[in-house]
Amino acid sequence: MMSFVLVAEANAQSIRIKDLVEFDGVRGNDLVGYGLVVGLNGTGDGLRNAPYTEEIMTNLLERLGVNVTGEQFRPRNVASVIVTATLPPFARSGGRIDVTVSAIGDADSLLGGTLVMTPLTAADGEIYAVAQGTIIAGGVAATGDAATVVEGVPTSGVVPAGARVEREVDFDFTAMSQLRLALRQPDFTTALRVEQAINAEIGRPVAQMLDAGTVLLDIARTGRSSPAHALSAIENVAITPEQKARVVVDQASGTIVMGSDVRISEVAVSQNNLTLRIEEAPIVVQPNPFADGETVVVPRTGVAIGEEPGPGLALVEGGTTLSDVIAGLNALGVSARDMIDILKSIKAAGALHAEFVVR
Repeated sequence: MMSFVLVAEANAQSIRIKDLVEFDGVRGNDLVGYGLVVGLNGTGDGLRNAPYTEEIMTNLLERLGVNVTGEQFRPRNVASVIVTATLPPFARSGGRIDVTVSAIGDADSLLGGTLVMTPLTAADGEIYAVAQGTIIAGGVAATGDAATVVEGVPTSGVVPAGARVEREVDFDFTAMSQLRLALRQPDFTTALRVEQAINAEIGRPVAQMLDAGTVLLDIARTGRSSPAHALSAIENVAITPEQKARVVVDQASGTIVMGSDVRISEVAVSQNNLTLRIEEAPIVVQPNPFADGETVVVPRTGVAIGEEPGPGLALVEGGTTLSDVIAGLNALGVSARDMIDILKSIKAAGALHAEFVVR
């Protein structure tokens, strides 16, 4: 498995305010529904193991005027699914949104299936959209008598523009006199820079930092005719955000991501390789000729621990920058996975001045 060491230059460029904050009231709403997929090529739910699929199919057919009470049917071309979507801000009735369809039974694949009309509800229990359409699955499965091959996830797919908005979120954006800007990564310095950049753009003090994650915008003092006009005037203003020094480690893949503000105090690092070798050399022992007895195998194990000579201690000077740290670790000939252990030890020694995140 390939390993990576990535250097994040967090402060190298300016970022637009719209990419750093969430505007109060400008947000999406999650929708969910329970539906039925039909038209599968024998890859649907086994109705004996998923009785809820039979129940929803029976209800659907009865609503369409087909009486199936007491009938025994076991089709393999239907599957029960959970349908999810996000209602974007300011979505209007008649608009269309994408939906994601995921099997909840023992269906093998949703490839080629069609989602039957499925109401999508929000947290308040109201129906805001209705989904229907052909599913585009992101994987494929092939099954034989003695083997099965699966690529991707065929039990999940999407229906592009598969839901029509039926209800609008009751929210009067034009009536707002003040608007809060919530930073996605709270930081006092970044919030102050957002405040200063907005005031400089408008030409008067209309923004005020409330805390590390919130900047309050006074819509009336901007001189714009509506909140929408005020946001359009400031959302493309660029600032240089500040971020905490952080080291992120993914032990599963051996990936290390470190910000450019990471600093290390003076510390000595040594890295050697231990080799544990176990050899089995069993001996076959046979009885003497014409003697009573049987042949037996006598186990014989050889164990040895060796330590390869390393480069010794490497001194990392105090106040070292990230590039110097990487160069020093590379000079020791360590891999990315070894760097993870070294960085953990440096953090434990109190010499790594950054937030250490292990995933």
